[in-house]
Amino acid sequence: MKKDPPSEQLQPIINFYTQGQLQQALSESSQLLERFPNSVILYNIAGACNAGLMQFDAAINNYKQALKINPDFADAYNNMGNALKDKGDSEAAIESYKQALKIKPNYAQAYNNMGNALNNKGDSKAAIQSYKKALKIKPDYAHAYNNMGNALSEKGDLEAAIESYKQALKIKPDYAQAYNNMGIALKDRGDLEAAIESYKQALKIKPDYVQAYNNIGIALKDKGDLEAAIESYKQALKIKPDYAEVYRNLSNIHRYKEHDEYFLKMQSLCQSSSVSDEQRCHLNFALSKASEDLNEVSQSFNYLKIGNELRKKILSYDIKKDIELFSQLKKSYPSIALQSVVESSDLKPIFILGMPRSGTTLVEQIVSSHSEVTGAGELSYVSKFGGPTARGAIKPNAKMILDFRQRYLEALKKRSDGRSIVTDKMPQNFLYVGLIFSAFPDAKVIHVNRDPAATCWSNYKHYFIDKGLGYCYDLDDTVTYFGLYTDLMQFWLGHYGDRIYNINYDNLTMNQDDETRKLIEYLELEWENDCLSPQHNKRSVRTVSQQQVRQKVYQGSSQQWHKFEPYLNGAFDQLTELN
Repeated sequence: MKKDPPSEQLQPIINFYTQGQLQQALSESSQLLERFPNSVILYNIAGACNAGLMQFDAAINNYKQALKINPDFADAYNNMGNALKDKGDSEAAIESYKQALKIKPNYAQAYNNMGNALNNKGDSKAAIQSYKKALKIKPDYAHAYNNMGNALSEKGDLEAAIESYKQALKIKPDYAQAYNNMGIALKDRGDLEAAIESYKQALKIKPDYVQAYNNIGIALKDKGDLEAAIESYKQALKIKPDYAEVYRNLSNIHRYKEHDEYFLKMQSLCQSSSVSDEQRCHLNFALSKASEDLNEVSQSFNYLKIGNELRKKILSYDIKKDIELFSQLKKSYPSIALQSVVESSDLKPIFILGMPRSGTTLVEQIVSSHSEVTGAGELSYVSKFGGPTARGAIKPNAKMILDFRQRYLEALKKRSDGRSIVTDKMPQNFLYVGLIFSAFPDAKVIHVNRDPAATCWSNYKHYFIDKGLGYCYDLDDTVTYFGLYTDLMQFWLGHYGDRIYNINYDNLTMNQDDETRKLIEYLELEWENDCLSPQHNKRSVRTVSQQQVRQKVYQGSSQQWHKFEPYLNGAFDQLTELN
């Protein structure tokens, strides 16, 4: 008896599948399986249909059925890996790809897919190796180049990522996704014009590419062109009216009025049972901003509370992890300090650090207004290259500190625009002050601090793309984290008090001239009047403070939290001790 149906019976099902009529293809294949119960091809097709319909458990069962009939069916292992990956089980997906590769060692697609699962798991280094294996087997594999670009981007190697996207586009010039991804890497590198051009190329190929419209909006906002950014977001919403992330992005720069169509649409979407937790989270942050614009403070707080609760749930955040991290940083410091480097470098980093939303962006705008300074923005290099050492996960030695120093300087040079003085304003570098001074004995470190309640409120109020700021989404966690930060900064000041420059955001806004002159003097730079007009600095700003720093320095932002005070149930009362 024949295991698989004849091709004339399979072809209509394949046609339904390729045309996107997945339910019809699934129904037809299920019916045909009654007549051909041992058909691995039909089980494989049914699996692909179920996976396309996001019925992952059903898809996995289909592939398992195919493998019961034919244990050497490499395609079923590969496809089952995809379903497991999309379901969120990266570990099981990787094992499934490995099984496919045992059967078929030259299976380029399985190496590519395994790379995606490894990257999802956060192992970008192993992912890159997997993509390279796929490309060794199939040198014209455009998807592998694109995916490798994504992994390189995750790793922070933006130059190599851009080259990888270019390779993908040489092979496949109509590859819209590669143009979009290259745009993201160019934006992260600070090259906004090139990023926008890359997104536009994606849209020429695929005019309904909503992600590209969203990304153009982000790049235009970073550039300071808010009207054009709003138009780009609106275009995305015309194509995809339920695109929750775009509503949140739009809310950051759109001023809502009574009966605003976008406000009404967000409210309607939020009530839909088909909206995921992640979508609902974006929408609640946007609705909070809209309600605040309409002076509905109580409603604004309610939306914000829901959005934060959802974000904390999605991130599975537990403050205990950060309590342990801060403890480890202190314990590890003495052995790091013993390995301090004595050499200096032509490239001089300026580290601007402190709590997020404490004024680091404004300080960087001021400093990078100087003709000798390049503002590189928030760089993840200290954490990426030195985090494990600082946390005590690896026992430090002199070579390790030198390697960290070298890797950091090599990465920084690519962001320097040919200048010898470069700012790195990653706020969370306050965690690594001991490592920074050990690796860069001549480093300039500026610690920016701000009113504790204003800082904590601003953390709680904002949605951060960075998944490492999970404490922000709960008022008690935010206050606890602020206490941990204060204690750690006191620890660093006890060791490096004469080398860390402390600047208070509110003092800076009230006494801009005096505070700016003292800051430039600490940096040992010649005075330039441009430093008093940071709003004219045309460099891209990619933080949530982007709009504020485009304006003239203003006072009073640290008082804005008070209108929400009645809804905080005394959450900030203990912060007075830290002021």
